[in-house]
Amino acid sequence: MCSRMRFLSAHGLIVFFFASIVSGGCARLPYTTTVIHEDRRVVVSLQQDPDAVPYTHPIQLRADELSAVLTGFSFREKQRLPLRWFAEEVPPKKIFRSDEMQAVVPFLVEGLEKAGPNERVYFQVLAPGMNPAAERDTTAGWIAVREPYLHLVLEHYHAQFPIRKSEQWDLRYPATPPEAKTYLLYFEPGRFWETDPVSSRQAVQLREFLKTAIPASSR
Repeated sequence: MCSRMRFLSAHGLIVFFFASIVSGGCARLPYTTTVIHEDRRVVVSLQQDPDAVPYTHPIQLRADELSAVLTGFSFREKQRLPLRWFAEEVPPKKIFRSDEMQAVVPFLVEGLEKAGPNERVYFQVLAPGMNPAAERDTTAGWIAVREPYLHLVLEHYHAQFPIRKSEQWDLRYPATPPEAKTYLLYFEPGRFWETDPVSSRQAVQLREFLKTAIPASSR
């Protein structure tokens, strides 16, 4: 009898442990709420942000305004010592080329217009991968606005994503994307790169930047 009770107790603890993982861990993962646009070049969607301090969405920005902001961003991949010493000698890279900007910005603008206070606008910019039959080159991340700040997080930069196959049981093509990396973001002019006091995350002082980047006659 005692052995049976110990078995049931142990079984109950195991069930409780896995239930806690499911309810506590998975509940905080972002998930897609709306697909704004999807083709072979660009995917833009709205994601429920589990860590959002409510954003000021929906918000209207013109394509030229958002392009001006995104052009100011650059990045380095975050490295540990001693690789960090060498990484700091390399100039930061721009996130988007001009053709990528033209492809993704209109749908980011649309996403910001449709996003709710707890949603962020997720993007993927796509191109053929190193092995075009099995991989797709992917730059991915998300943007969000909490006035007066615009936030951008970069998760992948020209990463090689496996192309999802219809045969999900095919072990040669598990379609598991690479893990997101950590990037150090920069913005120029640096005087508009500030800490959002609500989220404690670096962000662009959007409205002040636009006053200098876009002529008054165009606003």
